[in-house]
Amino acid sequence: MITVDGVSKTYGGFLAVDDVSFVCRPGRVTGFLGPNGAGKSTTMRIMVGLTPATRGRVTIGGHRYADLPNPGRHVGVLLDASAQHAGRTGREVLTIGARTMGLPATRVDEMLELVSLTPGEAKRRVKNYSLGMRQRLGIAHALLGDPRILILDEPANGLDPAGIHWMRGLLKEYAERGGTVLLSSHLLYEVERIADELILIGRGRIVAQGTKQELLQARGAFVKAVEHERLVDALARDGVHVMPSGDGLRSDAEPLQIGKVAAAEGITLVELRPAEGAGLEEMFLELTSESQRDDITEGANA
Repeated sequence: MITVDGVSKTYGGFLAVDDVSFVCRPGRVTGFLGPNGAGKSTTMRIMVGLTPATRGRVTIGGHRYADLPNPGRHVGVLLDASAQHAGRTGREVLTIGARTMGLPATRVDEMLELVSLTPGEAKRRVKNYSLGMRQRLGIAHALLGDPRILILDEPANGLDPAGIHWMRGLLKEYAERGGTVLLSSHLLYEVERIADELILIGRGRIVAQGTKQELLQARGAFVKAVEHERLVDALARDGVHVMPSGDGLRSDAEPLQIGKVAAAEGITLVELRPAEGAGLEEMFLELTSESQRDDITEGANA
Protein backbone atom coordinates (compact mmCIF):
# COMPACT_ATOMS: atom_id res chain seq x y z
CA MET A 1 0.00 0.00 0.00
CA ILE A 2 1.15 3.55 -0.77
CA THR A 3 0.16 6.29 1.70
CA VAL A 4 0.70 9.95 0.80
CA ASP A 5 0.00 12.18 3.82
CA GLY A 6 -0.08 15.97 3.53
CA VAL A 7 2.76 16.21 1.02
CA SER A 8 3.83 19.65 -0.22
CA LYS A 9 6.81 20.75 -2.29
CA THR A 10 8.01 24.28 -2.94
CA TYR A 11 10.73 25.48 -5.30
CA GLY A 12 11.66 28.96 -4.14
CA GLY A 13 8.36 30.80 -4.11
CA PHE A 14 6.59 28.25 -6.35
CA LEU A 15 4.28 25.71 -4.71
CA ALA A 16 4.46 22.65 -6.99
CA VAL A 17 2.58 20.21 -4.72
CA ASP A 18 0.11 21.51 -2.17
CA ASP A 19 -0.99 19.34 0.77
CA VAL A 20 -1.59 16.18 -1.28
CA SER A 21 -2.99 13.09 0.47
CA PHE A 22 -4.22 9.78 -0.93
CA VAL A 23 -3.90 6.01 -0.53
CA CYS A 24 -3.23 3.33 -3.16
CA ARG A 25 -4.47 -0.08 -2.05
CA PRO A 26 -3.43 -3.66 -2.89
CA GLY A 27 -5.37 -5.36 -5.64
CA ARG A 28 -6.23 -2.04 -7.26
CA VAL A 29 -4.93 0.00 -10.19
CA THR A 30 -4.96 3.70 -9.27
CA GLY A 31 -4.92 6.23 -12.11
CA PHE A 32 -3.07 9.47 -11.26
CA LEU A 33 -4.21 12.16 -13.70
CA GLY A 34 -3.60 15.84 -14.29
CA PRO A 35 -2.49 18.37 -16.91
CA ASN A 36 1.18 19.05 -17.61
CA GLY A 37 2.74 20.83 -14.64
CA ALA A 38 -0.03 19.74 -12.24
CA GLY A 39 2.40 18.03 -9.83
CA LYS A 40 2.07 14.35 -10.81
CA SER A 41 5.72 13.63 -11.56
CA THR A 42 6.94 15.65 -8.57
CA THR A 43 4.66 13.67 -6.27
CA MET A 44 5.90 10.37 -7.72
CA ARG A 45 9.54 11.45 -7.36
CA ILE A 46 8.87 12.31 -3.72
CA MET A 47 7.46 8.80 -3.19
CA VAL A 48 10.75 7.16 -4.16
CA GLY A 49 13.12 9.64 -2.54
CA LEU A 50 14.33 11.39 -5.70
CA THR A 51 12.84 14.71 -4.58
CA PRO A 52 12.58 15.66 -0.89
CA ALA A 53 9.18 16.85 0.29
CA THR A 54 8.98 20.27 1.92
CA ARG A 55 6.24 18.97 4.20
CA GLY A 56 4.38 15.70 4.65
CA ARG A 57 5.30 12.04 4.45
CA VAL A 58 5.02 9.11 2.03
CA THR A 59 5.17 5.48 3.12
CA ILE A 60 5.31 2.39 0.94
CA GLY A 61 4.20 -0.74 2.71
CA GLY A 62 4.38 1.25 5.96
CA HIS A 63 7.98 2.41 5.45
CA ARG A 64 9.73 5.35 3.85
CA TYR A 65 11.29 4.33 0.54
CA ALA A 66 14.77 5.17 1.88
CA ASP A 67 14.26 2.75 4.78
CA LEU A 68 13.30 -0.24 2.63
CA PRO A 69 15.94 -2.97 2.57
CA ASN A 70 16.68 -3.83 -1.06
CA PRO A 71 13.84 -1.55 -2.29
CA GLY A 72 13.64 -3.09 -5.77
CA ARG A 73 12.28 -6.26 -4.17
CA HIS A 74 9.39 -4.27 -2.67
CA VAL A 75 8.52 -1.55 -5.20
CA GLY A 76 9.07 -1.36 -8.96
CA VAL A 77 9.57 2.12 -10.37
CA LEU A 78 9.45 3.52 -13.92
CA LEU A 79 9.53 7.32 -14.01
CA ASP A 80 11.45 7.95 -17.25
CA ALA A 81 12.00 5.25 -19.85
CA SER A 82 14.82 7.29 -21.42
CA ALA A 83 16.79 7.51 -18.17
CA GLN A 84 18.65 4.26 -18.85
CA HIS A 85 22.34 3.88 -19.66
CA ALA A 86 22.38 4.44 -23.41
CA GLY A 87 25.71 2.64 -23.90
CA ARG A 88 24.63 -0.64 -22.31
CA THR A 89 22.57 -3.36 -23.91
CA GLY A 90 19.10 -4.18 -22.67
CA ARG A 91 20.39 -7.44 -21.21
CA GLU A 92 23.21 -5.62 -19.40
CA VAL A 93 20.78 -3.14 -17.85
CA LEU A 94 18.67 -5.97 -16.43
CA THR A 95 21.70 -8.05 -15.41
CA ILE A 96 23.12 -5.19 -13.34
CA GLY A 97 19.73 -4.74 -11.70
CA ALA A 98 19.45 -8.45 -10.94
CA ARG A 99 22.92 -8.58 -9.38
CA THR A 100 22.21 -5.48 -7.30
CA MET A 101 19.05 -7.10 -5.93
CA GLY A 102 20.67 -10.49 -5.42
CA LEU A 103 18.53 -12.21 -8.06
CA PRO A 104 19.51 -15.21 -10.19
CA ALA A 105 20.55 -14.59 -13.80
CA THR A 106 17.53 -16.60 -14.97
CA ARG A 107 15.32 -13.73 -13.81
CA VAL A 108 16.74 -11.58 -16.62
CA ASP A 109 15.60 -14.07 -19.27
CA GLU A 110 12.18 -14.31 -17.64
CA MET A 111 11.71 -10.53 -17.80
CA LEU A 112 12.96 -10.22 -21.38
CA GLU A 113 10.43 -12.85 -22.41
CA LEU A 114 7.67 -11.20 -20.38
CA VAL A 115 8.08 -7.85 -22.15
CA SER A 116 8.69 -9.45 -25.58
CA LEU A 117 12.22 -8.20 -26.16
CA THR A 118 13.87 -10.76 -28.45
CA PRO A 119 17.40 -12.14 -27.88
CA GLY A 120 18.62 -9.96 -30.75
CA GLU A 121 16.99 -6.83 -29.27
CA ALA A 122 18.39 -7.63 -25.83
CA LYS A 123 21.92 -7.49 -27.31
CA ARG A 124 21.38 -4.03 -28.83
CA ARG A 125 22.53 -0.90 -27.01
CA VAL A 126 19.75 1.10 -25.42
CA LYS A 127 20.68 4.17 -27.47
CA ASN A 128 19.49 2.25 -30.52
CA TYR A 129 16.13 1.37 -28.95
CA SER A 130 12.87 3.00 -29.98
CA LEU A 131 10.88 4.69 -27.20
CA GLY A 132 8.50 1.72 -27.15
CA MET A 133 11.41 -0.69 -26.64
CA ARG A 134 12.76 1.51 -23.83
CA GLN A 135 9.34 1.42 -22.19
CA ARG A 136 9.32 -2.39 -22.36
CA LEU A 137 12.83 -2.50 -20.88
CA GLY A 138 11.78 -0.08 -18.14
CA ILE A 139 8.75 -2.21 -17.26
CA ALA A 140 10.98 -5.31 -17.20
CA HIS A 141 13.32 -3.55 -14.77
CA ALA A 142 10.41 -2.41 -12.57
CA LEU A 143 9.15 -6.02 -12.35
CA LEU A 144 12.59 -7.59 -12.01
CA GLY A 145 12.50 -7.94 -8.22
CA ASP A 146 8.92 -9.32 -8.20
CA PRO A 147 7.72 -6.33 -6.13
CA ARG A 148 4.26 -5.97 -4.60
CA ILE A 149 3.97 -2.30 -5.60
CA LEU A 150 4.43 -0.56 -8.97
CA ILE A 151 4.85 3.19 -9.53
CA LEU A 152 4.70 3.99 -13.24
CA ASP A 153 4.83 7.44 -14.87
CA GLU A 154 3.53 7.46 -18.45
CA PRO A 155 4.48 3.81 -19.15
CA ALA A 156 2.45 3.69 -22.38
CA ASN A 157 4.41 6.47 -24.11
CA GLY A 158 5.82 5.16 -27.38
CA LEU A 159 3.93 1.86 -27.29
CA ASP A 160 1.92 0.89 -30.37
CA PRO A 161 -1.71 -0.27 -29.98
CA ALA A 162 -0.62 -3.89 -29.53
CA GLY A 163 1.87 -2.79 -26.87
CA ILE A 164 -0.76 -0.77 -25.02
CA HIS A 165 -3.11 -3.77 -25.09
CA TRP A 166 -0.30 -5.96 -23.72
CA MET A 167 0.51 -3.50 -20.93
CA ARG A 168 -3.15 -3.21 -19.94
CA GLY A 169 -3.40 -6.98 -19.52
CA LEU A 170 -0.10 -7.13 -17.64
CA LEU A 171 -1.13 -4.52 -15.07
CA LYS A 172 -4.62 -5.94 -14.62
CA GLU A 173 -3.17 -9.39 -13.93
CA TYR A 174 -0.61 -7.89 -11.55
CA ALA A 175 -3.37 -6.16 -9.53
CA GLU A 176 -5.55 -9.28 -9.55
CA ARG A 177 -2.68 -11.14 -7.85
CA GLY A 178 -2.80 -8.57 -5.02
CA GLY A 179 -0.30 -6.01 -6.31
CA THR A 180 -0.63 -2.26 -5.88
CA VAL A 181 -0.36 -0.13 -9.04
CA LEU A 182 -0.06 3.67 -9.27
CA LEU A 183 -0.27 4.68 -12.92
CA SER A 184 0.16 8.16 -14.38
CA SER A 185 -0.90 8.62 -18.00
CA HIS A 186 -2.27 11.13 -20.51
CA LEU A 187 -4.08 8.31 -22.34
CA LEU A 188 -7.39 8.89 -20.58
CA TYR A 189 -9.25 6.23 -22.54
CA GLU A 190 -6.76 3.59 -21.44
CA VAL A 191 -6.83 4.76 -17.83
CA GLU A 192 -10.63 4.60 -17.86
CA ARG A 193 -10.44 0.98 -19.05
CA ILE A 194 -7.86 -0.23 -16.55
CA ALA A 195 -8.11 1.89 -13.37
CA ASP A 196 -10.16 0.96 -10.32
CA GLU A 197 -9.44 4.21 -8.46
CA LEU A 198 -8.88 7.71 -9.86
CA ILE A 199 -6.96 10.66 -8.44
CA LEU A 200 -7.10 13.99 -10.31
CA ILE A 201 -4.61 16.74 -9.55
CA GLY A 202 -4.56 20.34 -10.79
CA ARG A 203 -2.19 23.16 -9.84
CA GLY A 204 -0.61 20.89 -7.24
CA ARG A 205 -3.84 20.09 -5.38
CA ILE A 206 -6.13 17.05 -5.47
CA VAL A 207 -9.37 18.11 -7.17
CA ALA A 208 -11.13 14.72 -7.08
CA GLN A 209 -10.47 11.17 -5.94
CA GLY A 210 -12.49 8.01 -5.49
CA THR A 211 -13.46 4.84 -7.30
CA LYS A 212 -14.08 5.04 -11.02
CA GLN A 213 -17.74 4.20 -10.44
CA GLU A 214 -18.14 7.00 -7.86
CA LEU A 215 -16.52 9.68 -10.00
CA LEU A 216 -18.10 8.76 -13.32
CA GLN A 217 -21.60 7.92 -12.11
CA ALA A 218 -24.59 9.69 -13.61
CA ARG A 219 -25.71 12.77 -11.70
CA GLY A 220 -27.89 15.78 -12.41
CA ALA A 221 -29.87 16.46 -15.57
CA PHE A 222 -29.61 17.30 -19.27
CA VAL A 223 -32.05 19.89 -20.63
CA LYS A 224 -32.82 21.66 -23.92
CA ALA A 225 -35.22 24.59 -24.20
CA VAL A 226 -36.65 26.80 -26.92
CA GLU A 227 -35.88 29.87 -24.79
CA HIS A 228 -32.31 28.78 -24.04
CA GLU A 229 -30.97 32.03 -22.53
CA ARG A 230 -34.12 32.60 -20.46
CA LEU A 231 -33.68 29.14 -18.94
CA VAL A 232 -30.04 29.82 -18.09
CA ASP A 233 -30.99 33.08 -16.36
CA ALA A 234 -33.95 31.53 -14.52
CA LEU A 235 -31.88 28.61 -13.24
CA ALA A 236 -29.12 30.98 -12.12
CA ARG A 237 -31.65 32.99 -10.08
CA ASP A 238 -32.74 29.72 -8.46
CA GLY A 239 -29.13 28.90 -7.59
CA VAL A 240 -28.76 26.15 -10.20
CA HIS A 241 -25.41 26.04 -12.03
CA VAL A 242 -25.47 24.83 -15.63
CA MET A 243 -22.83 24.27 -18.29
CA PRO A 244 -23.07 23.77 -22.06
CA SER A 245 -23.32 20.14 -23.17
CA GLY A 246 -23.81 19.51 -26.87
CA ASP A 247 -26.86 21.45 -28.01
CA GLY A 248 -28.27 21.69 -24.48
CA LEU A 249 -27.28 22.21 -20.87
CA ARG A 250 -26.02 19.92 -18.13
CA SER A 251 -26.54 20.54 -14.42
CA ASP A 252 -25.95 18.83 -11.09
CA ALA A 253 -29.56 19.69 -10.18
CA GLU A 254 -32.22 17.01 -10.51
CA PRO A 255 -34.68 17.06 -13.45
CA LEU A 256 -37.64 17.81 -11.14
CA GLN A 257 -36.07 21.06 -9.91
CA ILE A 258 -35.25 22.21 -13.45
CA GLY A 259 -38.75 21.33 -14.64
CA LYS A 260 -40.32 23.39 -11.84
CA VAL A 261 -38.20 26.42 -12.69
CA ALA A 262 -39.07 26.15 -16.38
CA ALA A 263 -42.79 25.77 -15.64
CA ALA A 264 -42.82 28.78 -13.31
CA GLU A 265 -41.18 30.92 -16.02
CA GLY A 266 -43.30 29.60 -18.89
CA ILE A 267 -40.24 28.21 -20.67
CA THR A 268 -40.80 25.52 -23.31
CA LEU A 269 -38.60 22.47 -22.77
CA VAL A 270 -37.63 20.33 -25.74
CA GLU A 271 -35.84 17.69 -23.67
CA LEU A 272 -35.35 17.00 -19.96
CA ARG A 273 -33.82 13.78 -18.66
CA PRO A 274 -31.37 12.44 -16.09
CA ALA A 275 -27.81 13.06 -17.22
CA GLU A 276 -25.75 10.17 -18.45
CA GLY A 277 -22.54 9.36 -16.60
CA ALA A 278 -19.69 11.62 -17.69
CA GLY A 279 -16.75 10.03 -19.46
CA LEU A 280 -13.30 10.36 -17.93
CA GLU A 281 -12.18 12.92 -20.53
CA GLU A 282 -15.20 15.14 -19.85
CA MET A 283 -14.72 14.92 -16.09
CA PHE A 284 -10.97 15.51 -16.41
CA LEU A 285 -11.42 18.67 -18.50
CA GLU A 286 -14.15 19.98 -16.21
CA LEU A 287 -12.25 19.45 -12.95
CA THR A 288 -8.87 20.67 -14.23
CA SER A 289 -10.15 23.51 -16.44
CA GLU A 290 -8.33 26.19 -14.44
CA SER A 291 -4.96 24.51 -15.01
CA GLN A 292 -5.33 23.67 -18.71
CA ARG A 293 -2.98 25.40 -21.14
CA ASP A 294 -4.31 26.98 -24.34
CA ASP A 295 -2.91 25.42 -27.49
CA ILE A 296 -2.63 28.77 -29.28
CA THR A 297 -0.88 31.73 -27.70
CA GLU A 298 -2.93 34.92 -27.74
CA GLY A 299 -2.00 37.04 -30.73
CA ALA A 300 -0.30 34.19 -32.60
CA ASN A 301 -1.28 33.32 -36.13
CA ALA A 302 -3.75 30.46 -36.35
